[in-house]
This record gives sequence, structure tokens and C-alpha cells, in this order.
Amino acid sequence: MKLYIDPGTGSMLITVLIGIAGAAVYSLRTRIMKMKMKIGGGKVVDAESVPFAVFSDNKRYFDIFEPVLREMDKRGRDILYLTASEDDPAFDCGLEHVTAEYIGPGNRVFTRLNNLKATVVLSTTPGLDVYQWKRSPGVAYYVHIPHAASDVILYRMFGIDYYDAILLSGKHQERDVRELEELRGLPAKDIRIVGIPYMDVMAERLKREGPAPEHERTVLLAPSWGKSALFSVYGSRIIDVLLATGYHIIIRPHPQSFTAEKEMMDGLMEKYPGSDRIEWNRDRDNFDVLRRSDILVSDFSGVIFDFALIYDKPVIYTDPDFDLAPYDAWWLKDKTVWTVTALPRLGRELTEENMENLKSLIDECIEDTHFSEGRQEVREETWEHISCGASLTADFLCVKCDELMNGKEDE
Repeated sequence: MKLYIDPGTGSMLITVLIGIAGAAVYSLRTRIMKMKMKIGGGKVVDAESVPFAVFSDNKRYFDIFEPVLREMDKRGRDILYLTASEDDPAFDCGLEHVTAEYIGPGNRVFTRLNNLKATVVLSTTPGLDVYQWKRSPGVAYYVHIPHAASDVILYRMFGIDYYDAILLSGKHQERDVRELEELRGLPAKDIRIVGIPYMDVMAERLKREGPAPEHERTVLLAPSWGKSALFSVYGSRIIDVLLATGYHIIIRPHPQSFTAEKEMMDGLMEKYPGSDRIEWNRDRDNFDVLRRSDILVSDFSGVIFDFALIYDKPVIYTDPDFDLAPYDAWWLKDKTVWTVTALPRLGRELTEENMENLKSLIDECIEDTHFSEGRQEVREETWEHISCGASLTADFLCVKCDELMNGKEDE
């Protein structure tokens, strides 16, 4: 009798084995690092090392880092900003203490990162020490900052396991990370709830510029990408139904769709060219398009929380058959992730059955005050320390770097 393992299960088992091996390597590296610190009087980096480095795998994440960069710049802290995008906005940020370096494309990224010398590295990229991106022997400490207000357990499996610290925005995220650590036998990370710096900046900008001028009712369609995303599930039908509402429609696909789903996107843009009824938006800065829209239609994209919690507007979300198997959430005893409990408080679910009544759903969400109360509940759960995110993040980074460089860490 031959043993058969289906491809999906086999892939997951391989990922699990990689994670177990990674945990062992992580533990060994941690011990070696501590030995180096004791031998060298606590200093784990040499004269060629930089105190702070930031790694961004795509230019669209500059908004995540910018508030922290500006706060660190005000404090006179030098930062090396490593980016995989040649046209990253960091090159034109005008910050005296920020030096941007293009390290892409391809394997050049990992060659640079895996040999980096820095005391503290900050990144929003998951997967450290899982595949190609390894912990560098010349880096003392890795810090992860999420790029959305939703669950950190919706990263691919082992996405944050081998970071030393993680900066979160709500206690529900901390509970999930601690459960994963316990299940996998990992060392406890230094978890700090600091809020969400980029959302603080956007909220302040909205307060300063005010709501959009009076306009016709406008619907923003902003799906994520992948087989579970809105376009993959409903195709062009969702655009047809939205056009039938008579409202102005803005379509803002996820940037990755234009690469990973190019054929589909080319077909949709050809079938639905821009007009006075429909517009395609690919601006790097999404502030204006979010401000102009009265309601958002999306799936599991993090933009849902930006739109609902900053702009205080309702959403309509889809709930496709989302397979948790490749994600960290699969490991938890309670697989009802926080995002699933939050969405019904932010708006209405779009299903195959109510698709043709989308206009009524839109009107109900905009006019029902119940969703305004729900948004406040969700805001309190996942966005702590509003307006203080950048300063709290900088506080942590500076203290940690000084401890490491002065030999006070784990003596």
C-alpha cells in the first residue's frame, strides 16, 4: 500500500518542517549572538555597522515608514533605508539623517540583506529567516511593523516568527502572537503596542484638509489580489452591477494585480475604459481617492480599516472561501480571526445571493447610523495610542539601539 499525500498537505508539511528547522537555527544564532556580546563587552556590531536600517521590499510601503523616519530624523538618528524599488519615494524625502539605497532587483536584495551590518533593522516584510531572507550575523536585532490594522496572523506561515520584536496596535494581535509562540515553542518576542503611525498621519491630514467637496454618490472598488480576491471570485460581474447603480465608480486594484494578474487586469481595463461614469485609479497616494468616496467595496484588503477607521465611512466586503491553511491563523485553536468579527460592524457582506441588490446595500450602509457605532468599537480595539504611533515607535527603537550598543541587553 502506497502512502499518498495530496499536494496541498505536502506543501504545508514542508513549510512546517522548514519552520521547525528555522526555529532550531534561530535558537543557535541567538546563543552565538549572546556569546559575542559577552566576549565583545556587549557590542555585537563593528565599526562598519550602521545603528539603524530599514528594509522596504516595495515603494508602496514608504508611507508605513515615513512617520517613523521623520520622527527619528528630528532626533538626529541616522538611518540607512534599503529598498527594492528604484523609484522609492525615500530618495526624495528630504530628510537629513536618512540615506536611501536601492538594493534590487532579484537576488541582489537578499545578498545585501543577508550580509547587512546594523544594530537594529525595522521592516514590514514578513518571512525573515524562512526562505531567502536570512538573519544576518552582523545584525543584532530585527523589528517588525505591520502595514495594516488587521490581524498579523494572516501572514503566510511563520511570517513573523524570527523577528526579535513586533510593534502592534491592539491587544487582540498580541494574544494571537503569544499563542503562536507557545504552540511553536518560540522565544517570546518583545511586543510593544505603539499604535499605527501611518494612520495617525492620514487622520491628521484629513483633519487639516477636511471632507471632499460636495459630489455625486461615489463608490470605491478596491480589491486585493489572488484567487480569493474579489475580481477572481466575481470577475467583471461586480463592475456591471456597480455601474447599474448609477453611481460614480472608482476602481483601484491592488498594485500586485497588475503584475501577478496582468492578463485579467488588461482585459478588465479594455472592457471598461475610463469615462464620466468609471475611473481607474493607480495613484501611489490613496488619500484623495479615499476622501472622495462615500463607500468602499472590497474583500480582505487592509484598506478596509483605513477607510472605515480614518475616514469614518462604511464598507461592503466579500467573504470568499478563504483557506487558512497557508497562514499563521491556521495554527490557532480558535480559527475565528479578529478581522472576521470586525467586518460585520463596519458594513454589510456582499454575497452571490444579494449581489443584484447592491444598490440597496450601498444606500443602507451609508444611511444606517448603526455602522458608525460599530466603527468606533473596532477603532478602540485595534488602534491604540492614536496620534502617538511615530513617537512611541521611535522611543522603542532608540532605547533598544542604545541598550545594544552600550552592552546592556541580556547581560
